[in-house]
Amino acid sequence: MSPRWRQVLSEVEEVSLMARSTPPARKTRKSPAKVAVTPPTGPGLGTRGWLTISSVLVFAVILSIVLPRVIGNGGGQAGADGGDPGVAHVHGLGIDPADSTLYAATHFGVFRIPASGPATRIADRYQDTMGFTVVGPRHFLGSGHPDERENKPGRLGLIESTDAGQTWRALSLEGEADFHALKAAHGQVYGFDSGTARFMVTTDRRTWQTRSITPMIDFAVSPAGPDTILATTQEYGLARSTDGGRSFAPVKDAPPVVVLAWQAPDVLYGVTITGAVMASHDAGGSWQQQGSLDGRPEALVAESKDKIYAATESGIYASTDGGRTFTLRYRG
Repeated sequence: MSPRWRQVLSEVEEVSLMARSTPPARKTRKSPAKVAVTPPTGPGLGTRGWLTISSVLVFAVILSIVLPRVIGNGGGQAGADGGDPGVAHVHGLGIDPADSTLYAATHFGVFRIPASGPATRIADRYQDTMGFTVVGPRHFLGSGHPDERENKPGRLGLIESTDAGQTWRALSLEGEADFHALKAAHGQVYGFDSGTARFMVTTDRRTWQTRSITPMIDFAVSPAGPDTILATTQEYGLARSTDGGRSFAPVKDAPPVVVLAWQAPDVLYGVTITGAVMASHDAGGSWQQQGSLDGRPEALVAESKDKIYAATESGIYASTDGGRTFTLRYRG
């Protein structure tokens, strides 16, 4: 059995065990040297959420980790039979403010997505970049799993690139955290660690505080302030925190959105599992459908109030009218 498959099976076993039992009251694995993880001060979604979400967690792990790695001959490298898998299974999208280039973080590397023509794999790297966010010109943060050719731990923790993905360096939680969602806002980085369901925050990108145990799919931080966070969850659907992620409460009558983008204070975007594009102008209190997408959504990002990009299982799409209409930006 290859080292990558041992890692995959280990992750499935870990999350399956999590799903079959409530999480320990306060048992945490040891943090690497110089990394402090502060216990959460709020209940998150609580024990009931863990019990109800169990089958979904296991199924999500099989789909998002095992299946893509089988298709890609183990993941993190070109398939021996199928060649380069290209832009497949998009985990995140980002726009570089240096030149407005669109980037897609995928199961098989980070790609530069042009306005037309083929996508370009950055640095010939097959790194499985699960969490991904652009924090400045040519400045990216990420997480996930390494290229199989690299001698690195199976979980990358928080990693950073200051040259648009050409090179990456570890910042913190290497070997421990696998952030499936990352956001940078208000001088902080927010992350959801899929292995432990910890919602975490750091101000220096090295020392982390665990705010709550909250199983989620995606989240967005309000541009208006650091404490308002919306998260998509399997148990409660859309949930809101007003205390920086220490606790979450269901948002009444919210649509079943699974991915979120919150670039401007007065417009929040979300896409449902069926591809309905929704917008809210009151921080998630009420929603209106704008348009629709072809296929199950994988990632969403807003460049401005009206310009958004969405990745689905069928391709990457762009809208310049707030999600009312979309044009195909890239199909691999």
